[in-house]
Amino acid sequence: MTSPKTSSEHTDAPSSAGALVSTRQERELAVGTWLLLSADSRDRALEEWRTGGIALLRCGMRFTAVRMDASLIHAAAGSDAPKKVREFLAQVLHNGPVFADQHNRRYYALVPPSAADRPEWSKPRRGAECLARGSFLGVPRFDLSNPEDAFSYWVVPMDGPGDLCPALTVSQLVAYGHSRSADEGP
Repeated sequence: MTSPKTSSEHTDAPSSAGALVSTRQERELAVGTWLLLSADSRDRALEEWRTGGIALLRCGMRFTAVRMDASLIHAAAGSDAPKKVREFLAQVLHNGPVFADQHNRRYYALVPPSAADRPEWSKPRRGAECLARGSFLGVPRFDLSNPEDAFSYWVVPMDGPGDLCPALTVSQLVAYGHSRSADEGP
C-alpha cells in the first residue's frame, strides 16, 4: 500500500476538480516572478532579495499597499502575538497577502492599484495610508514567513500571483482597529 501524497509533494495528476496540484515551492516561485514585474530592475531586485531579504518594488502597476501601524493591527486583533495576529489577518482579509516590518512596527496589506483612487484613501488616515502610484516599497522575499528569521516577513503569504486583499476589507480593518483603540482608552 502506498501512502498518500502530502500537500508539499509534487504531482502532475489533476485534482478531483480537474486543476493541477502544485507544490508550495511552485506557488512561491510564481508569486516571486509576479512580484518582480514591479521591479525597475529584475536582476537588482533578485540580488536585493538574495543579500538582504528585501527588494524595492514600485507600487501602482500590479499592486499597491496599505501601510498600517502595528498598534492599530494589534488593537484590531486583540493581541500582539505573531500567531494570533497571523490567524486574525488571514481570516478578516480572506487570506490576502500581508507582510510586517518589525523594525518600523508596520504592517502592509497588498491591494489592487485602484485602491489608491478610492475616496477613503484620498488622504492618510490616522495610523494607515494607501501608498500612491509610483511609491517604492521594500517587499520581503516571497519565502520569508517567520518573524524570528527576518525583520520583514510575510504574516500572510501570497497564495498566488495577483491574489490581493480586497481594498474595502482593508479599510474596514483600519476602522475596526480605530474602534478597538478607542475602546481601550489611553
